[in-house]
Amino acid sequence: MKYLKIIIQIFVLYAFCWIGTVLVEWLHIPLPGSIIGLLLLLGCLLSGIMPAKFVKEGAGFLLPILTLLFIPVTVGIMNYPELLSGYGVILIVIVTISTLITLVLTGKLARKMEGNAHGRD
Repeated sequence: MKYLKIIIQIFVLYAFCWIGTVLVEWLHIPLPGSIIGLLLLLGCLLSGIMPAKFVKEGAGFLLPILTLLFIPVTVGIMNYPELLSGYGVILIVIVTISTLITLVLTGKLARKMEGNAHGRD
């Protein structure tokens, strides 16, 4: 029964991604559909329309394999080296800076959330 619950929750996450893609095509929004879907999911979670328990286990299942989901994109980029060859140094700088910013913000957010969780106990 637990596996069925995880499958359904992954389907819910995918549904948000699909809705975002449909909205992008319909409204001609210049953003990827997956980003719009994530923003819709965030809005539903923050507003209380959908409790986090509806996607928590499915997201927890996907999180450890997240890096595997980036392999096709990386391989696709490697097939077109001419697109990136003139921007090598600047790309390394941008990736390094954005990674550091992400690490710092994730750490701060995790500490804040951990503090909030301990405050409720």
